[in-house]
Parts: sequence; C-alpha cells; structure tokens
Amino acid sequence: MAVVLSMRWAGVTPEQYDAVRDTVRWEEEVPEGAVLHAAWFDGGALYVTDVWNAQSDFERFFAERLAAAVKEAGITGEPETRFSPLHRRFVAPGVSGAA
Repeated sequence: MAVVLSMRWAGVTPEQYDAVRDTVRWEEEVPEGAVLHAAWFDGGALYVTDVWNAQSDFERFFAERLAAAVKEAGITGEPETRFSPLHRRFVAPGVSGAA
C-alpha cells in the first residue's frame, strides 16, 4: 500500500541536506519504491513529504543508503516521522524532475 511520509527534523541545515543528497544521489539513482520527494526549511527545521509505494521501501532505503550519509553530514538527533496511507495523488501534466 502506498504511503505518505511526513517528517520534521529539527536542526538540519540546507547545507547538510544538500550534502546528504549529493552523497546518496537519490535523484540520479532513484530508490526502489520512491514516488515523490519534497523538502523545505522553516523555523530551524527540515520538513519532508515523501510518497513511497510501501513503508518498507523507505525503511530499506534509509538502512541501506541514507543512514550513513546522514551521519557523515553531522546530522544528529532523531526526526519526527509519521506514515499515513495514501488516499490519492495528483501530478500536474508536464511536471517532472527536480527543481
């Protein structure tokens, strides 16, 4: 079942996020089960909304690729995360790729 991951990680900087992205290269080497990723910063925290085909797809990606890069970037603490069943998704015509 497809899920929405909502995450807030206090203290993560844009530079740390970009370092993790550059190391993991998830845009170039798309993780199995990844559907959508959006990230932004507000009030000293990183916010992420992802859509995954299954929660286990994200958990595998985190364990196999993301965790080591997070540590290497000096990100500490634990994120607040929530998985919710996806009811519906819509992608506007012509939208693709990273921004």
